[in-house]
Amino acid sequence: QVQLVESGGGLVQPGGSLRLSCAASGSLFRLYSMGWYRQAPGKQRELVASISTGGGITNYADSVKGRFTISRDNAKSTVYLQMNSLKPEDTAVYYCNAAISQVHYWGQGTQVTVSA
Repeated sequence: QVQLVESGGGLVQPGGSLRLSCAASGSLFRLYSMGWYRQAPGKQRELVASISTGGGITNYADSVKGRFTISRDNAKSTVYLQMNSLKPEDTAVYYCNAAISQVHYWGQGTQVTVSA
């Protein structure tokens, strides 16, 4: 089992940037595919970005392509989400996800609010 702790959320103006971090417990981080999801009020949780175990394969939602970058540091058991050119529609609770053999683990979420 893995425990995930997100950090880095907050309030930012449109056009600004934030970097989210997700620190994982345990020594098997490198075996987990990692992802960031988000859920806005009244909407379903959606996948924002994912990254393979070695970091060589990444995928992004169309709405964030070119603005967000997912990365991971297996030595630090941490996954990141660099968010640039933020828009009000990016406002949501962002969740870190770890997946292995169809089993998913979730963090508690971190709020990102984009507002002037």
